[in-house]
This record gives sequence, structure tokens and C-alpha cells, in this order.
Amino acid sequence: MRLLPAYILSLAGLAGNPRSTRSLPFKAADDRILSIRRCATAKLSEEAKRIIAATQPAFVATASKNGKPNVSPKGSFKVLDDEHVAFAEIASPNTIANIKENPQVEVMVFSPDTWGGCRIKGKAEILESGDLVESFKAQFAPMKMKVRSVIKIAVEEVAIMPPMKAGSKK
Repeated sequence: MRLLPAYILSLAGLAGNPRSTRSLPFKAADDRILSIRRCATAKLSEEAKRIIAATQPAFVATASKNGKPNVSPKGSFKVLDDEHVAFAEIASPNTIANIKENPQVEVMVFSPDTWGGCRIKGKAEILESGDLVESFKAQFAPMKMKVRSVIKIAVEEVAIMPPMKAGSKK
């Protein structure tokens, strides 16, 4: 019988339910099944907000209209409200070019200490003026970093990834 890692079973929605795996030609290689919990709505849970506030940088993935990917770390990534996150564009020409062609993005907020975090999918919008842009400019001015624009992301889907490292708190 083939053994599959627990996380694969959880991604397939089979974790923790012996009936769902009884007729399959494999079983979990680990009894410690950790599932990825998806929010039913497009709102950030309090848990997701805590993860984002505690973890830097976030990694933003974009793709051009032709599918050429780009992943870029964002130390300015933060929660705006229950339905929006944002980051400052300081030196990200590939990210900006991709968003102009294809506004769909995915953000990975990952803690190397716990191997947990969250993933956020959404639609990005480039802002070049307004209160939000001015607040990011003021935040980064003391560090002599020029904010060119702000990327505001409307959250469409959130997945919480529980800690997977031994000794990590859930």
C-alpha cells in the first residue's frame, strides 16, 4: 500500500475522515493530519490578520498575460481592513508590469519558525495617489525609501496553513 504525506490528504479534503480514505489505495504516512482551513468568505479572519502582522516579508506572486511568473518579497505588506491588504511598490518593476497585464495575485505569508502561515488570492489595483499612498510614503520616508505606488489587493480567498514544525503552537 502506498503511503501519502498527511498534507496531501488534507489538500484533497480527505484528512481526518477514515471513511473517505477507506477505499483508496493509499493511507496517510502520518497520523498527525494537519488541514488547510479555507475561509468561506472573501474576508480576512482575525487569525489571518495576526499571522500577517507577525510575519515579514510576505511573498507576492504575479504572472504576465502570457503566464510568465514573478515572485517578490514585500516587507511593507499589511492589512487594511477585512477585505483588503496592501504593500508599497518601492523597487518592483516586474510585479508592476505583471499586475498591469493581469491583476490576479497570490500572496504567501510564511513563517519559517513554524512552517505555518496563510495564502491570499485576490485582485490587485495600482494606486498612485491618495491617502493610502501618502501614508506609505510617510512610513518609508525616514528610511530614505521612495514609494512609487501602492498595490491594494481585494481579497478573494484566504487559506490558513497551521504550523507544521514540531513544537509549534497552533
